Amino acid sequence: MERIEEFVDDRQKSWCIHCTRSLAELDTTEDHVPTKGFLIKPRPHNLPVVTICRDCNNGFSRDEQYAVTALSCVLAGSTDPEKQLNASAARALAESVALRAMIDRSKHEYQTTGGEMRIVWRPDMGRIKRVVLKNARGHAYFEYGEPMMSDPTHVWAQPFEDMTEAERMEFESLDEAGDLGVWPEVGSRMMARIASGLDMEGAGLDMEGGWVVVQEGTYRYSVSQLGGLRIRSVLWEYLATEVQWEN
Repeated sequence: MERIEEFVDDRQKSWCIHCTRSLAELDTTEDHVPTKGFLIKPRPHNLPVVTICRDCNNGFSRDEQYAVTALSCVLAGSTDPEKQLNASAARALAESVALRAMIDRSKHEYQTTGGEMRIVWRPDMGRIKRVVLKNARGHAYFEYGEPMMSDPTHVWAQPFEDMTEAERMEFESLDEAGDLGVWPEVGSRMMARIASGLDMEGAGLDMEGGWVVVQEGTYRYSVSQLGGLRIRSVLWEYLATEVQWEN
């Protein structure tokens, strides 16, 4: 990814975006957004990072491990470590019998009327949505310089295969740079992305069709301010997510 500097008011950087406490009084760390475990090695350079408190960073680690591993198992159709395409998931399954058993319990097999065996997964969506919200707050902060410390209106996640064609088209049809109702703040990274696209008559730095592409086929996200702040992401071209804060 391209390295993009931002010049957002430093007063916007005073708090942890998750617990709202003053960072000046806390032990801090750099947090990757998106969760680094979602990405395939070799990972891109210059991944987005935000400064948060160490307590929050540590507090997310188990949910992040679960989300990464559960999603990998769904795509692999198995909890076998050797069948995972994601190295982080394979390692987690190999090292934790309890985690593997937990994810195994979310796997259900049934037989169709035609006699075909199929698999349905019912992972813990509460844990997955906590990770989706964690990353959404990070995307808003990284791209817009907006610390979204209030509760969102909704947090949603659904596999593409469970969406209708119309729902998929609506989800994918983002606002293009020239059609933005509200432009990002001058000095924000998203403004720099859009401006670079206008200068180059292209989509913008690391952007494709309104999406910031972190790793092709693995993770992309969008941030818009129409009707409030809305963060959408797509994980492994399988799971669609949306977090919305209304004005």
